[in-house]
Amino acid sequence: MAKTNPKLTFEQAMKRLDEIVAAIESGQIGIEESIARYEEAMQLAGHCRAILDQAEQRIKKIQLNAAGRLQTMPLEPLPEQAAEDEEDE
Repeated sequence: MAKTNPKLTFEQAMKRLDEIVAAIESGQIGIEESIARYEEAMQLAGHCRAILDQAEQRIKKIQLNAAGRLQTMPLEPLPEQAAEDEEDE
């Protein structure tokens, strides 16, 4: 199984995922090649998830506290994302 290049950007990984999906859906590759590409796709998906998780940790929402000073708070997920997360649990 090929290792995912940790230097891949999110966009590069997503492009490769699209290529893999197209190849598998085309039916032009054999079962062994399909399995190998599926394994690569799963690694790429994990890589993308890690990038998104890191980005989420960096995103902060700036608010004024009671003393009138700026403070950062973790960005709350969008309502539809919170519902999806609850479904996954």
